[in-house]
Amino acid sequence: MTSPILFESHSHTPLCKHAYGDPTEYAATAEKRGLRGLLVTCHNPMPNGFSAAVRMTENELDEYIDLVAKTRDQWQGRVDVRLGLEADYFEGYENYLEQQLASADFHFVLGSVHPQIPEFRAKYWSDDLREVQKTYFRLLAKSAETGLFDSIAHPDLIKNFTAEAWDSEQMLDDIRPALDRIAATGVAMELNTSGVNKTISEMNPFPAMLAEMRLRNIPVTLGADAHVPERVSDGYEVAMQLLQQCGYTHVNFFLNRERQEVAIQEALPSLVPLPSPSEVAR
Repeated sequence: MTSPILFESHSHTPLCKHAYGDPTEYAATAEKRGLRGLLVTCHNPMPNGFSAAVRMTENELDEYIDLVAKTRDQWQGRVDVRLGLEADYFEGYENYLEQQLASADFHFVLGSVHPQIPEFRAKYWSDDLREVQKTYFRLLAKSAETGLFDSIAHPDLIKNFTAEAWDSEQMLDDIRPALDRIAATGVAMELNTSGVNKTISEMNPFPAMLAEMRLRNIPVTLGADAHVPERVSDGYEVAMQLLQQCGYTHVNFFLNRERQEVAIQEALPSLVPLPSPSEVAR
């Protein structure tokens, strides 16, 4: 086993109203897994009740920042806990988001387009699900072009909400131009391991899209999208093997909004496998 190298780059807190466990519990799992650190990236506040059911309120942002700072102090010298944010990209809110991101020293900002929220449904949804899918990928590209984000989260999430109309091979004709635009910005994209638990059981993005990202030299960050402590770094070994199959040799994480690159061949042996439930019961 090598020294701790990797970070969990996508994790949540109960402030988003759909995650469980305090950040200190997530840090404990990170330590058991042999991670160097934990980036806490809870859903950002939005104004005027925007998808309020799945995010902290504006007046809870300071509480969130304090919670992460307290956890950082608690785990000093053991797990490097950093303040991040998963921030929604939605057309018309760019200035609001720019001001929000400037209000604190975030180490990492994930940009997300969430097609399941009511606001997306109201503005972009139609009976033509393929057109909705095209719109989603255009918005991903536009989010990267704002320069507000370090990495784009779960970048084929739309497939899980339009599964009946999803044809990955057909969609590549629309995904490739979006990836061209993203590659031109230098923004990273996430390989999100939680996709295996969704309607279409595969990591986000799907392998062919990941291979197209590699052709364009788009850097990849790893995230388990942990909403419970047990999921911290879940699936990382499989994810890095998939990255290697697609031609990647490195994974990335961000500190102080600066990209840090790690060789996969060094990162893989740094992880500590957690015992299976059957082994724990013995």
